[in-house]
Amino acid sequence: MSERRSNKRRVAGSYAMSLMSIMLVLFLLGVFALLMMHAQKLSNHIKENIGFEIVMNSNVKEANILYLQKELDAMPAVKSTEYITKDEAIRRLSEDLGEDFLQWLGNEENPLLPSIDVRFNADYANVDSLAVIESHLLENENVKEVYYQKSLVEVINQNVKRIGMALIVASIILLIIAISLIRNTIRLSIYSKRFLVRSMQLVGATEAFIRKPFVKTGVSQGFFGAILADILLIIMMYWLNKHIPELALIQSPEITVCIYVGIIIIGIILASISTATALRKYLNAHIDKLYA
Repeated sequence: MSERRSNKRRVAGSYAMSLMSIMLVLFLLGVFALLMMHAQKLSNHIKENIGFEIVMNSNVKEANILYLQKELDAMPAVKSTEYITKDEAIRRLSEDLGEDFLQWLGNEENPLLPSIDVRFNADYANVDSLAVIESHLLENENVKEVYYQKSLVEVINQNVKRIGMALIVASIILLIIAISLIRNTIRLSIYSKRFLVRSMQLVGATEAFIRKPFVKTGVSQGFFGAILADILLIIMMYWLNKHIPELALIQSPEITVCIYVGIIIIGIILASISTATALRKYLNAHIDKLYA
């Protein structure tokens, strides 16, 4: 009776250790997936704040400006537009200077020109696309000039590409490490039961019959390990959102849920495949190798 209890404790301990190892590996994988999501959303957020200031001629009628704004809103490249009147321009300048700008002009007319601020969708916020749109706008006789920081656009896009490539390489390396760790963890768990596998073979059990409970255990380890990893990720995200509210601006609930579901799927697949692979070694092993 005491020996049976001891065996049960060893089996339970082995299961718990495998479960915790899988959970930690999947948690790290989830953290990196969330990091990549936030990095992508942040890069899009930065790109979508790149835009034009379209300065209109002084004698342009407001109806013509509003018509141009409507044309811009209909373009697939444009995310948003804002019409800034001459009065709004002087108000903003006064706020920036901290004093009434008009008092320095005396009886002079407001020299500021009406303009349209344009923000672009992330896919179009690059030098080539902006150059095409700029040349198209300058053909409009009501447009005096188009202003944007070309060098800043180039720097932002270059840095985003570099960071993106670094994250892709790091994600591939981390995925390989995760697969290796989970496989080794399950291989050690199967190794501790190799004599049980041999005993089942000796009493005439088929490979399918032997494989079934082990794969079932592997799937449960992968599933529950992934669930625990998701719980840790949810706690981590809750803490981060509480202390860094600005994260809400670059979060996507749909993608976050997909990451949580993906962690579960990856956990089940890796655990089941690793179990089947490790078990095959001992199903076909010579008796002498069981003591190695």
